[in-house]
Amino acid sequence: MALNIALSGLAAAQKDMNTTSNNIANANTFGFKESRSEFGDVYSASIFSNAKTTTGSGVQTAIVAQQFHEGSSIYTNNPLDLRISGNGYFAVANDKLVTNDNLLTRNGAFHLDKNNNIVNSEGQFLLGYKVDNDTLQVGSFEPNSLNVPDQFGQPRASDNVEIGLNLPAGAAKKDPTLFNPEDPDTYNKATSSTIFDSLGQPYKLTSYYVKDNLIPNKWAVYYSATDPSGEKPLNLTTGEFTSTKGHVGHSVEFNTDGSINTVNGGVPITTVEFGSNGSGMEMNGADESQSLIIKFDTPTQYASPFEMRKFTENGATTGYLSKVDIDPKGTIMAMYSNGENIALGRLAMVRVSNQQGMSQAGNTQWKVTQQSGNAMWGEAMQGAFGKIKSGTIEQSNIDMTQELVDLITAQRNFQANSRSLEVGNQMQQTILQIR
Repeated sequence: MALNIALSGLAAAQKDMNTTSNNIANANTFGFKESRSEFGDVYSASIFSNAKTTTGSGVQTAIVAQQFHEGSSIYTNNPLDLRISGNGYFAVANDKLVTNDNLLTRNGAFHLDKNNNIVNSEGQFLLGYKVDNDTLQVGSFEPNSLNVPDQFGQPRASDNVEIGLNLPAGAAKKDPTLFNPEDPDTYNKATSSTIFDSLGQPYKLTSYYVKDNLIPNKWAVYYSATDPSGEKPLNLTTGEFTSTKGHVGHSVEFNTDGSINTVNGGVPITTVEFGSNGSGMEMNGADESQSLIIKFDTPTQYASPFEMRKFTENGATTGYLSKVDIDPKGTIMAMYSNGENIALGRLAMVRVSNQQGMSQAGNTQWKVTQQSGNAMWGEAMQGAFGKIKSGTIEQSNIDMTQELVDLITAQRNFQANSRSLEVGNQMQQTILQIR
Protein backbone atom coordinates (compact mmCIF):
# COMPACT_ATOMS: atom_id res chain seq x y z
CA MET A 1 0.00 0.00 0.00
CA ALA A 2 2.74 2.44 0.97
CA LEU A 3 4.51 1.85 -2.35
CA ASN A 4 1.31 2.56 -4.30
CA ILE A 5 0.69 5.75 -2.34
CA ALA A 6 4.23 6.93 -3.00
CA LEU A 7 3.87 6.09 -6.70
CA SER A 8 0.68 8.15 -6.91
CA GLY A 9 2.55 11.02 -5.26
CA LEU A 10 5.35 10.70 -7.81
CA ALA A 11 2.83 10.76 -10.66
CA ALA A 12 1.13 13.84 -9.20
CA ALA A 13 4.44 15.65 -8.74
CA GLN A 14 5.43 14.73 -12.28
CA LYS A 15 2.10 16.06 -13.59
CA ASP A 16 2.66 19.29 -11.64
CA MET A 17 6.15 19.67 -13.10
CA ASN A 18 4.86 18.96 -16.60
CA THR A 19 2.16 21.59 -16.24
CA THR A 20 4.58 24.17 -14.87
CA SER A 21 7.16 23.38 -17.57
CA ASN A 22 4.48 23.86 -20.24
CA ASN A 23 3.60 27.23 -18.75
CA ILE A 24 7.24 28.33 -18.79
CA ALA A 25 7.74 27.08 -22.34
CA ASN A 26 4.79 29.22 -23.52
CA ALA A 27 5.72 32.37 -21.65
CA ASN A 28 6.11 34.19 -25.00
CA THR A 29 3.16 32.58 -26.81
CA PHE A 30 0.58 35.20 -27.76
CA GLY A 31 -2.80 34.63 -26.13
CA PHE A 32 -1.61 31.63 -24.08
CA LYS A 33 -3.43 30.91 -20.81
CA GLU A 34 -1.56 29.31 -17.94
CA SER A 35 -2.60 25.91 -16.63
CA ARG A 36 -2.83 24.74 -13.04
CA SER A 37 -2.79 21.13 -11.89
CA GLU A 38 -5.45 20.48 -9.28
CA PHE A 39 -5.28 17.29 -7.21
CA GLY A 40 -7.60 15.28 -5.01
CA ASP A 41 -6.89 12.63 -2.40
CA VAL A 42 -7.90 9.01 -2.97
CA TYR A 43 -9.89 7.59 -0.10
CA SER A 44 -11.81 4.35 0.11
CA ALA A 45 -12.97 2.12 2.94
CA SER A 46 -15.18 -0.94 3.10
CA ILE A 47 -18.16 -1.22 5.42
CA PHE A 48 -16.18 -3.62 7.60
CA SER A 49 -13.13 -1.37 8.05
CA ASN A 50 -12.53 1.18 10.75
CA ALA A 51 -12.89 4.55 9.07
CA LYS A 52 -11.10 6.26 11.96
CA THR A 53 -7.86 4.47 11.17
CA THR A 54 -8.02 4.50 7.35
CA THR A 55 -5.09 6.51 5.98
CA GLY A 56 -6.19 6.99 2.37
CA SER A 57 -4.83 5.55 -0.85
CA GLY A 58 -2.79 8.41 -2.31
CA VAL A 59 -3.43 11.26 -4.71
CA GLN A 60 -4.86 11.68 -8.20
CA THR A 61 -5.00 14.53 -10.72
CA ALA A 62 -8.51 15.95 -10.66
CA ILE A 63 -8.06 18.44 -13.53
CA VAL A 64 -5.53 20.58 -15.32
CA ALA A 65 -7.47 23.84 -15.27
CA GLN A 66 -6.63 26.86 -17.38
CA GLN A 67 -6.64 30.32 -15.89
CA PHE A 68 -8.31 32.80 -18.25
CA HIS A 69 -7.29 36.11 -16.72
CA GLU A 70 -5.85 38.61 -19.20
CA GLY A 71 -2.19 38.84 -20.10
CA SER A 72 -0.18 42.01 -20.58
CA SER A 73 0.07 43.91 -23.87
CA ILE A 74 2.77 44.17 -26.47
CA TYR A 75 2.51 47.12 -28.86
CA THR A 76 3.28 46.84 -32.58
CA ASN A 77 2.97 48.96 -35.72
CA ASN A 78 0.72 46.44 -37.46
CA PRO A 79 -2.98 47.44 -37.44
CA LEU A 80 -3.91 43.77 -37.90
CA ASP A 81 -2.35 42.90 -34.54
CA LEU A 82 -5.41 42.85 -32.32
CA ARG A 83 -6.15 42.51 -28.64
CA ILE A 84 -9.44 42.06 -26.81
CA SER A 85 -9.55 44.20 -23.71
CA GLY A 86 -12.21 42.47 -21.64
CA ASN A 87 -14.37 39.43 -22.32
CA GLY A 88 -14.60 37.61 -25.59
CA TYR A 89 -12.68 35.59 -28.16
CA PHE A 90 -11.83 35.91 -31.82
CA ALA A 91 -13.33 33.24 -34.08
CA VAL A 92 -11.26 31.57 -36.80
CA ALA A 93 -12.16 28.91 -39.34
CA ASN A 94 -10.08 26.49 -41.38
CA ASP A 95 -12.41 26.89 -44.37
CA LYS A 96 -13.79 30.33 -45.17
CA LEU A 97 -16.88 28.72 -46.72
CA VAL A 98 -17.63 26.59 -43.63
CA THR A 99 -17.65 29.21 -40.90
CA ASN A 100 -19.85 27.23 -38.51
CA ASP A 101 -16.87 24.93 -37.89
CA ASN A 102 -14.73 27.40 -36.00
CA LEU A 103 -12.33 27.75 -33.09
CA LEU A 104 -11.93 30.46 -30.48
CA THR A 105 -8.70 32.24 -29.64
CA ARG A 106 -7.24 35.22 -27.82
CA ASN A 107 -4.19 35.29 -30.08
CA GLY A 108 -4.70 38.40 -32.20
CA ALA A 109 -1.64 38.16 -34.46
CA PHE A 110 -3.22 38.40 -37.93
CA HIS A 111 -2.01 39.31 -41.39
CA LEU A 112 -3.15 39.24 -45.03
CA ASP A 113 -2.63 36.18 -47.20
CA LYS A 114 -1.96 36.23 -50.95
CA ASN A 115 -5.69 36.73 -51.61
CA ASN A 116 -5.93 39.57 -49.04
CA ASN A 117 -7.93 37.47 -46.57
CA ILE A 118 -7.23 38.21 -42.92
CA VAL A 119 -5.64 35.06 -41.51
CA ASN A 120 -3.53 33.93 -38.55
CA SER A 121 -0.15 32.17 -38.62
CA GLU A 122 -1.91 28.83 -39.30
CA GLY A 123 -3.70 30.22 -42.35
CA GLN A 124 -7.07 30.13 -40.57
CA PHE A 125 -9.58 32.79 -41.56
CA LEU A 126 -10.63 35.51 -39.11
CA LEU A 127 -14.42 35.75 -38.95
CA GLY A 128 -16.54 38.87 -38.87
CA TYR A 129 -19.85 40.39 -39.95
CA LYS A 130 -20.91 42.48 -42.90
CA VAL A 131 -21.79 46.10 -42.07
CA ASP A 132 -23.65 48.85 -43.86
CA ASN A 133 -21.10 51.32 -45.20
CA ASP A 134 -23.30 54.33 -44.37
CA THR A 135 -24.69 53.44 -40.95
CA LEU A 136 -21.86 51.08 -39.87
CA GLN A 137 -24.50 48.77 -38.41
CA VAL A 138 -24.31 44.98 -38.44
CA GLY A 139 -27.19 43.60 -40.43
CA SER A 140 -26.77 39.93 -39.54
CA PHE A 141 -24.65 38.05 -37.02
CA GLU A 142 -23.84 35.42 -39.62
CA PRO A 143 -20.02 35.11 -39.54
CA ASN A 144 -18.02 35.43 -42.73
CA SER A 145 -14.34 35.53 -43.56
CA LEU A 146 -12.87 39.03 -43.84
CA ASN A 147 -11.11 40.31 -46.94
CA VAL A 148 -9.24 43.58 -47.59
CA PRO A 149 -9.23 44.32 -51.36
CA ASP A 150 -6.06 46.05 -52.52
CA GLN A 151 -8.06 48.10 -54.99
CA PHE A 152 -11.56 49.47 -54.86
CA GLY A 153 -14.05 49.40 -57.68
CA GLN A 154 -14.04 50.42 -61.30
CA PRO A 155 -13.67 54.08 -62.29
CA ARG A 156 -16.87 56.07 -61.89
CA ALA A 157 -17.67 59.03 -64.10
CA SER A 158 -18.60 62.28 -62.36
CA ASP A 159 -22.15 63.34 -63.11
CA ASN A 160 -23.13 65.36 -60.05
CA VAL A 161 -21.35 68.30 -58.43
CA GLU A 162 -22.44 70.01 -55.20
CA ILE A 163 -21.21 73.47 -54.29
CA GLY A 164 -21.62 75.28 -51.00
CA LEU A 165 -19.99 78.67 -50.47
CA ASN A 166 -20.23 82.24 -49.22
CA LEU A 167 -19.84 85.02 -51.76
CA PRO A 168 -18.66 88.33 -50.22
CA ALA A 169 -21.37 91.00 -50.22
CA GLY A 170 -18.78 93.74 -50.58
CA ALA A 171 -17.16 92.35 -53.74
CA ALA A 172 -16.51 94.72 -56.62
CA LYS A 173 -19.13 94.75 -59.35
CA LYS A 174 -18.10 93.60 -62.82
CA ASP A 175 -19.72 93.12 -66.20
CA PRO A 176 -20.51 89.36 -66.56
CA THR A 177 -20.49 89.62 -70.34
CA LEU A 178 -16.79 90.54 -70.28
CA PHE A 179 -15.79 87.36 -68.44
CA ASN A 180 -12.52 85.87 -69.66
CA PRO A 181 -10.87 83.05 -67.62
CA GLU A 182 -7.46 84.25 -68.84
CA ASP A 183 -8.03 87.72 -67.33
CA PRO A 184 -8.39 87.72 -63.50
CA ASP A 185 -9.76 91.28 -63.63
CA THR A 186 -12.96 90.02 -65.29
CA TYR A 187 -14.09 87.86 -62.37
CA ASN A 188 -14.11 88.13 -58.56
CA LYS A 189 -13.31 84.62 -57.34
CA ALA A 190 -12.51 81.17 -58.70
CA THR A 191 -12.13 77.70 -57.23
CA SER A 192 -11.51 74.25 -58.65
CA SER A 193 -11.91 70.53 -57.97
CA THR A 194 -11.18 67.27 -59.77
CA ILE A 195 -13.75 65.35 -61.80
CA PHE A 196 -13.38 62.01 -63.61
CA ASP A 197 -14.52 60.50 -66.88
CA SER A 198 -15.78 56.94 -67.39
CA LEU A 199 -12.20 55.62 -67.58
CA GLY A 200 -11.09 57.35 -64.39
CA GLN A 201 -9.12 60.08 -66.19
CA PRO A 202 -9.05 63.22 -64.00
CA TYR A 203 -9.91 66.72 -65.21
CA LYS A 204 -9.81 70.02 -63.37
CA LEU A 205 -13.23 71.63 -63.04
CA THR A 206 -13.03 75.37 -62.32
CA SER A 207 -15.92 77.62 -61.33
CA TYR A 208 -15.70 81.44 -61.73
CA TYR A 209 -17.85 83.95 -59.86
CA VAL A 210 -18.64 87.43 -61.18
CA LYS A 211 -20.75 89.93 -59.22
CA ASP A 212 -23.31 91.50 -61.56
CA ASN A 213 -22.87 95.24 -62.09
CA LEU A 214 -26.53 95.79 -62.98
CA ILE A 215 -28.66 93.81 -60.51
CA PRO A 216 -27.85 93.97 -56.75
CA ASN A 217 -27.21 90.68 -54.94
CA LYS A 218 -26.81 88.78 -58.20
CA TRP A 219 -23.78 86.80 -59.36
CA ALA A 220 -22.83 85.12 -62.62
CA VAL A 221 -21.15 81.68 -62.48
CA TYR A 222 -19.11 80.20 -65.32
CA TYR A 223 -17.36 76.83 -65.61
CA SER A 224 -14.40 75.39 -67.44
CA ALA A 225 -12.69 72.01 -67.60
CA THR A 226 -9.00 71.37 -68.23
CA ASP A 227 -7.66 68.40 -70.19
CA PRO A 228 -4.04 67.77 -71.28
CA SER A 229 -4.40 70.26 -74.13
CA GLY A 230 -5.58 73.10 -71.89
CA GLU A 231 -8.62 74.82 -70.40
CA LYS A 232 -11.92 74.71 -72.28
CA PRO A 233 -15.29 76.30 -71.49
CA LEU A 234 -17.83 73.93 -70.00
CA ASN A 235 -20.98 75.69 -71.06
CA LEU A 236 -24.52 75.13 -69.81
CA THR A 237 -27.41 73.82 -71.86
CA THR A 238 -29.60 76.58 -70.37
CA GLY A 239 -28.02 79.69 -68.84
CA GLU A 240 -28.70 83.34 -68.14
CA PHE A 241 -25.31 84.82 -69.06
CA THR A 242 -23.21 84.62 -72.20
CA SER A 243 -19.81 86.29 -72.31
CA THR A 244 -18.21 87.83 -75.36
CA LYS A 245 -15.85 84.82 -75.39
CA GLY A 246 -18.79 82.46 -75.80
CA HIS A 247 -18.97 81.17 -72.21
CA VAL A 248 -22.51 80.31 -71.08
CA GLY A 249 -23.11 80.66 -67.33
CA HIS A 250 -25.93 80.85 -64.83
CA SER A 251 -26.98 83.21 -62.05
CA VAL A 252 -27.03 82.96 -58.27
CA GLU A 253 -29.32 85.56 -56.71
CA PHE A 254 -29.57 86.35 -52.99
CA ASN A 255 -32.09 88.01 -50.69
CA THR A 256 -31.24 91.14 -48.74
CA ASP A 257 -30.48 89.03 -45.66
CA GLY A 258 -27.81 87.09 -47.55
CA SER A 259 -29.84 83.90 -47.99
CA ILE A 260 -30.34 82.29 -51.38
CA ASN A 261 -33.22 83.46 -53.52
CA THR A 262 -32.80 81.48 -56.71
CA VAL A 263 -30.13 79.67 -58.74
CA ASN A 264 -30.33 79.90 -62.56
CA GLY A 265 -33.86 81.18 -62.25
CA GLY A 266 -34.95 77.83 -60.87
CA VAL A 267 -33.86 75.90 -63.99
CA PRO A 268 -31.64 72.82 -63.30
CA ILE A 269 -27.98 73.44 -64.15
CA THR A 270 -26.70 70.96 -66.73
CA THR A 271 -23.46 71.27 -68.67
CA VAL A 272 -22.95 70.37 -72.30
CA GLU A 273 -21.30 67.07 -73.17
CA PHE A 274 -17.60 66.72 -72.49
CA GLY A 275 -16.72 65.30 -75.91
CA SER A 276 -16.50 66.68 -79.42
CA ASN A 277 -20.20 67.60 -79.53
CA GLY A 278 -19.88 69.78 -76.43
CA SER A 279 -16.79 71.24 -74.81
CA GLY A 280 -14.43 69.40 -77.16
CA MET A 281 -12.32 67.77 -74.48
CA GLU A 282 -9.90 64.96 -75.31
CA MET A 283 -11.69 61.89 -73.92
CA ASN A 284 -9.21 59.20 -75.11
CA GLY A 285 -11.87 56.52 -75.49
CA ALA A 286 -14.06 57.58 -72.55
CA ASP A 287 -17.78 58.33 -72.83
CA GLU A 288 -17.98 61.61 -74.77
CA SER A 289 -21.64 62.13 -73.85
CA GLN A 290 -20.70 62.71 -70.21
CA SER A 291 -22.13 65.89 -68.69
CA LEU A 292 -22.58 67.35 -65.20
CA ILE A 293 -25.57 68.29 -63.08
CA ILE A 294 -24.53 71.08 -60.73
CA LYS A 295 -26.33 71.83 -57.48
CA PHE A 296 -25.78 74.59 -54.96
CA ASP A 297 -26.09 73.71 -51.29
CA THR A 298 -27.41 76.76 -49.38
CA PRO A 299 -25.02 79.39 -50.76
CA THR A 300 -24.90 82.69 -48.88
CA GLN A 301 -23.88 86.29 -49.50
CA TYR A 302 -22.66 87.71 -46.21
CA ALA A 303 -20.32 90.56 -45.41
CA SER A 304 -17.47 88.12 -44.89
CA PRO A 305 -14.66 86.80 -47.11
CA PHE A 306 -15.15 84.29 -49.88
CA GLU A 307 -15.46 80.83 -48.32
CA MET A 308 -15.78 77.47 -50.05
CA ARG A 309 -17.74 75.16 -47.75
CA LYS A 310 -18.33 72.34 -50.21
CA PHE A 311 -17.11 71.38 -53.64
CA THR A 312 -17.78 67.68 -54.05
CA GLU A 313 -18.45 65.33 -56.93
CA ASN A 314 -19.47 61.67 -57.12
CA GLY A 315 -16.85 60.35 -59.54
CA ALA A 316 -13.79 58.30 -58.71
CA THR A 317 -10.79 56.73 -60.31
CA THR A 318 -9.60 53.25 -59.37
CA GLY A 319 -8.36 53.36 -55.79
CA TYR A 320 -5.49 51.38 -54.34
CA LEU A 321 -5.26 50.39 -50.72
CA SER A 322 -3.30 52.92 -48.69
CA LYS A 323 -4.24 52.17 -45.09
CA VAL A 324 -6.26 49.83 -42.89
CA ASP A 325 -7.68 50.94 -39.56
CA ILE A 326 -9.67 48.98 -36.96
CA ASP A 327 -11.62 50.92 -34.35
CA PRO A 328 -12.47 49.79 -30.78
CA LYS A 329 -15.76 48.32 -32.02
CA GLY A 330 -13.85 46.11 -34.44
CA THR A 331 -14.95 47.92 -37.59
CA ILE A 332 -12.39 47.42 -40.36
CA MET A 333 -12.01 50.62 -42.39
CA ALA A 334 -9.97 50.56 -45.59
CA MET A 335 -8.63 53.83 -47.00
CA TYR A 336 -7.94 53.97 -50.74
CA SER A 337 -5.88 56.35 -52.84
CA ASN A 338 -9.00 57.69 -54.59
CA GLY A 339 -10.30 59.05 -51.29
CA GLU A 340 -12.82 56.28 -50.71
CA ASN A 341 -13.14 55.01 -47.12
CA ILE A 342 -14.90 51.65 -47.07
CA ALA A 343 -16.19 49.68 -44.08
CA LEU A 344 -15.17 46.12 -44.94
CA GLY A 345 -16.79 44.44 -41.96
CA ARG A 346 -16.74 44.11 -38.19
CA LEU A 347 -14.85 41.56 -36.16
CA ALA A 348 -16.97 38.78 -34.70
CA MET A 349 -16.77 38.34 -30.93
CA VAL A 350 -17.69 35.12 -29.15
CA ARG A 351 -18.09 34.16 -25.51
CA VAL A 352 -19.32 31.15 -23.54
CA SER A 353 -20.94 30.87 -20.15
CA ASN A 354 -18.27 28.49 -18.77
CA GLN A 355 -14.76 29.07 -20.07
CA GLN A 356 -13.36 26.14 -18.07
CA GLY A 357 -15.66 23.85 -20.01
CA MET A 358 -14.00 24.56 -23.36
CA SER A 359 -11.62 21.94 -24.74
CA GLN A 360 -8.13 22.87 -25.86
CA ALA A 361 -7.39 22.52 -29.57
CA GLY A 362 -3.75 23.64 -29.59
CA ASN A 363 -2.27 26.84 -31.06
CA THR A 364 -3.89 28.77 -28.17
CA GLN A 365 -7.34 27.83 -29.50
CA TRP A 366 -10.38 26.27 -27.87
CA LYS A 367 -13.49 24.42 -28.96
CA VAL A 368 -16.97 24.92 -27.61
CA THR A 369 -18.34 21.87 -25.76
CA GLN A 370 -21.49 20.94 -23.91
CA GLN A 371 -19.73 21.78 -20.65
CA SER A 372 -18.84 25.29 -21.85
CA GLY A 373 -22.32 26.08 -23.12
CA ASN A 374 -23.25 27.33 -26.56
CA ALA A 375 -21.22 30.06 -28.27
CA MET A 376 -22.78 33.51 -27.93
CA TRP A 377 -21.96 35.74 -30.90
CA GLY A 378 -21.83 39.51 -30.77
CA GLU A 379 -19.65 42.53 -31.39
CA ALA A 380 -17.11 44.48 -29.38
CA MET A 381 -18.30 46.99 -26.79
CA GLN A 382 -21.80 45.50 -26.80
CA GLY A 383 -23.15 43.77 -23.71
CA ALA A 384 -20.46 41.77 -21.90
CA PHE A 385 -17.95 41.95 -24.74
CA GLY A 386 -14.73 43.92 -24.38
CA LYS A 387 -13.25 46.36 -26.88
CA ILE A 388 -10.70 45.89 -29.64
CA LYS A 389 -7.24 47.43 -29.50
CA SER A 390 -5.51 47.61 -32.86
CA GLY A 391 -1.72 47.46 -33.02
CA THR A 392 -1.65 45.52 -29.75
CA ILE A 393 -1.31 41.81 -28.98
CA GLU A 394 -2.18 40.04 -25.75
CA GLN A 395 0.81 38.21 -24.30
CA SER A 396 0.57 35.05 -22.21
CA ASN A 397 -0.68 35.50 -18.67
CA ILE A 398 2.32 33.63 -17.23
CA ASP A 399 3.94 35.02 -14.07
CA MET A 400 7.47 33.69 -14.47
CA THR A 401 8.38 34.23 -10.81
CA GLN A 402 5.39 32.22 -9.62
CA GLU A 403 6.09 29.48 -12.16
CA LEU A 404 9.67 29.07 -10.92
CA VAL A 405 8.43 28.84 -7.35
CA ASP A 406 5.88 26.24 -8.44
CA LEU A 407 8.62 24.31 -10.22
CA ILE A 408 10.73 24.21 -7.05
CA THR A 409 7.70 23.07 -5.05
CA ALA A 410 6.92 20.29 -7.55
CA GLN A 411 10.55 19.18 -7.45
CA ARG A 412 10.50 19.07 -3.65
CA ASN A 413 7.30 17.01 -3.70
CA PHE A 414 8.83 14.65 -6.22
CA GLN A 415 11.90 14.19 -4.07
CA ALA A 416 9.79 13.62 -0.95
CA ASN A 417 7.68 10.97 -2.66
CA SER A 418 10.84 9.35 -4.04
CA ARG A 419 12.15 9.17 -0.49
CA SER A 420 8.87 7.66 0.66
CA LEU A 421 9.13 5.04 -2.09
CA GLU A 422 12.73 4.29 -1.10
CA VAL A 423 11.80 3.83 2.59
CA GLY A 424 8.91 1.54 1.65
CA ASN A 425 11.26 -0.54 -0.49
CA GLN A 426 13.77 -0.82 2.40
CA MET A 427 11.01 -1.99 4.75
CA GLN A 428 10.00 -4.70 2.30
CA GLN A 429 13.59 -5.82 1.91
CA THR A 430 13.98 -6.01 5.68
CA ILE A 431 10.86 -8.14 5.97
CA LEU A 432 12.04 -10.48 3.21
CA GLN A 433 15.37 -10.96 4.97
CA ILE A 434 13.80 -12.14 8.25
CA ARG A 435 14.70 -15.83 8.89
